[in-house]
Amino acid sequence: MPTADAGRLAGLTRFAIRVSWPFRPGQRRLAAEPEARVVGEENARLLATQRRFLQDASHQLRTPITIALGHAELLARALVDRQEGHDIQVVLGELNRLRRIAERLLVIAAAEGPEFLRLEPVALDSFTMEILRRWRPTANRRWQVGRLDKATVQADRERLSLAVDALLENAVRHTADDDVIKLSVVAPGPAGSGPAGSRVRMVVADAGQGIPPELLRHIFDRFRSGDSGHPRGTGLGLALVRAVARAHGGDVEVHSTPGYGSEFELLLPAPSGPPALLPPAPAVVDSGGGKLARKP
Repeated sequence: MPTADAGRLAGLTRFAIRVSWPFRPGQRRLAAEPEARVVGEENARLLATQRRFLQDASHQLRTPITIALGHAELLARALVDRQEGHDIQVVLGELNRLRRIAERLLVIAAAEGPEFLRLEPVALDSFTMEILRRWRPTANRRWQVGRLDKATVQADRERLSLAVDALLENAVRHTADDDVIKLSVVAPGPAGSGPAGSRVRMVVADAGQGIPPELLRHIFDRFRSGDSGHPRGTGLGLALVRAVARAHGGDVEVHSTPGYGSEFELLLPAPSGPPALLPPAPAVVDSGGGKLARKP
């Protein structure tokens, strides 16, 4: 390009820049602030509307599902034909799945509300043992207790139980008979595995199939599943875990190796003061007799 044409083009470019954006950096920030505020308020309004919709929809679904379940259970008792009995069991299974979806949607939608939690002191070691005794008869797994530090946190016992139940349900779904499912409570501090002032970790580890690396990023999203080849869940269990954990000021993490199993960590704010610790020797719950025994 000739020198004169290049000079004219550069001049036009500088003029276009001055005309299209006449503000200095400070002025640009001031001009953008009202628009950013409007966008933020609109996003907050849309999120609040979405939460209200999920809550209302979940409430409305629960009643017809409960009624349909009641009638289906009555039919199941009356049917003697094998094929009809099988069909009604399919109906019952799907209705129960719908009920769990409605209940979990309701919890997830309410998780950001100010009245979601009713906090009380929860001793995580005894809390873990209660949950383990409740789950032991439900599946033929080798239920184990790992490290069980004494740690008391401020938590909503019912919501926390829902989250741990969802983790155990996920572990059962992705393991086979006689596979290990292990629960642990690890407190922070010099005697624990984390630095002082960090979080208490409730750990659910399994020796199942593991999660493919490409699915880990979205494993806590709603209606996502780690493996579509297994019996269908609600697609909301792990999303519920994250919602409950974050409502407590914590979070949830996952570590998994395909073919070797997964480890989910429910992180909760640590209590003040040094934790009292139990001996770290692992324990096993005998799936037959239901007794707690230390491993040699």
